[in-house]
Amino acid sequence: MRMTPDAPSSPRSAILLVNLGTPDAPTAPAVRRYLAEFLHDHRVVSLTRWLWCPILHFIILPLRGPKVAHKYASIWMDGGSPLAVHTRGLAEAMQAQRPDVRVAWAMRYGNPSIASVVDALRAEGVRDIVVLPLYPQYSTTTTASVQDAIDRVARAHADTRFRVVHDYHVDAGWVAAVADSIRAHWAAHGRADRLLFSFHGIPQRLVNAGDPYERQSRASVDAIVAALGLAPDEALLTFQSRFGREPWLQPYTDETLKALAGQGVKTIDVVCPGFAVDCLETLEEISVENDALFREAGGQALRYIPCLNASDAHAAALAGVVAALPGARA
Repeated sequence: MRMTPDAPSSPRSAILLVNLGTPDAPTAPAVRRYLAEFLHDHRVVSLTRWLWCPILHFIILPLRGPKVAHKYASIWMDGGSPLAVHTRGLAEAMQAQRPDVRVAWAMRYGNPSIASVVDALRAEGVRDIVVLPLYPQYSTTTTASVQDAIDRVARAHADTRFRVVHDYHVDAGWVAAVADSIRAHWAAHGRADRLLFSFHGIPQRLVNAGDPYERQSRASVDAIVAALGLAPDEALLTFQSRFGREPWLQPYTDETLKALAGQGVKTIDVVCPGFAVDCLETLEEISVENDALFREAGGQALRYIPCLNASDAHAAALAGVVAALPGARA
């Protein structure tokens, strides 16, 4: 685990930021390794393994690996994938604000793994870890999977205390940070005709089974819109990144953009507050693919508002989330 600036020399407690994950390189083999781990998680794909594994390894990975690698290559940064670069930067920003504890980061899939970072923290003397999944809204497909991984690690380290933050979808500090980022975008570029909030989708059947993700996503939008002083009908909520043929949460982002362009909307601001930091889904899917789709349908400009990334406001908001966790010593 890479040290972050000004961290305590002999910490007893730590904050562990956990993001989804990323390939180690923008190459087909690296992408296939990453997707194989990601799509093997039963929280992500619940099909029986005897049915799913042949489909995954003999159809999906060979076909999607090169295509997804090309997309990653188009957004890759000098320090790695944007998701890894910004997650690392966020940990460093939080470390600067919380010099009394160790702040580390890990990925649920790929590197650095949760287990390896926990081992490194324990080697430094840490025995109290607050785990903060970088998913503002809880879902069984994301936050619950991090909990699964932490539970496995915790069983191997009975002397270490783990506490997991389940969500922060209406946390006042986080809501204010997102609203301020939208205001800053408007101050620099003016307001577009419409404001659209795009969240990563999940299958509708999961929501029907009790997953709170849709409800929390809508609550996040309501809180941010209220903080901006807008009327509820001045913003739209949509869901992106659907995969497969079954129904996912609707309305879909791409179809909504086409419809808006067809209605004569020329400019649109898009913000993605379900993502803590910018990644493939924001920088390529929204800023490139959906921008092209909107223009082809008659729109003039899709202006993407970046995620909070490693901003001081984001670091402060998340530090406040951790401080509010009942019983947290971090």
